[in-house]
Amino acid sequence: MNREELQNLRQDYSAASLSEKDSDANPIKQFDNWFNEAVAANALEPNAMTLSTATTDGRPSARIVLLKDYNPDGFSFYTNYLSRKGREIAKNPMGALTFFWGELERQVRIEGTIEKLSKVQSDRYFNSRPKGSQISAVVSPQSQEIGSRGELDSRMVKMENEYKDKDVLKPAHWGGYILKPRVIEFWQGRPSRLHDRIVYKKVDNKTWKKVRLAP
Repeated sequence: MNREELQNLRQDYSAASLSEKDSDANPIKQFDNWFNEAVAANALEPNAMTLSTATTDGRPSARIVLLKDYNPDGFSFYTNYLSRKGREIAKNPMGALTFFWGELERQVRIEGTIEKLSKVQSDRYFNSRPKGSQISAVVSPQSQEIGSRGELDSRMVKMENEYKDKDVLKPAHWGGYILKPRVIEFWQGRPSRLHDRIVYKKVDNKTWKKVRLAP
């Protein structure tokens, strides 16, 4: 694809609209409405979200992780505490999530602080995972350099044999986080790039202020 073709690559959105009146007063309920609609629309991995973190001196990084729970307290995911994102969260707990459901021409952006979930919550989720996923959490030194793919595969085979007839215990370096939101923005694609943007800002522990932003 040449530069001109790339510059002309665009999609005009016209599937729906979003108004202050039609959006729920509570952003978590609004998210629940949209998430359920994404599931009903057979969106590809509707719980896939971009998690953005940053170092203490402001160098950002982003990756796709899977949403595993949401409630009035926040949005939860699980990972290796020693991974790059885990190390960044430990030093700078500010983070952001981004969902994009192209089938519905929608995006949700969430900003807030990230905290570890309790060991009980992490153990419960770990024990619900397929055994192969449990073993991979033990095997993989996430974000660290390794010699080869073969080295990783060998560890996997060794651990599969070791845990063939016994339960896999959650490693201490693996568990859950919850992002507690302070800002949640809902974006609905509209024609001619005049998109709808409704943002909720947390005023206190129970109150949200809802406003419209220019696209």
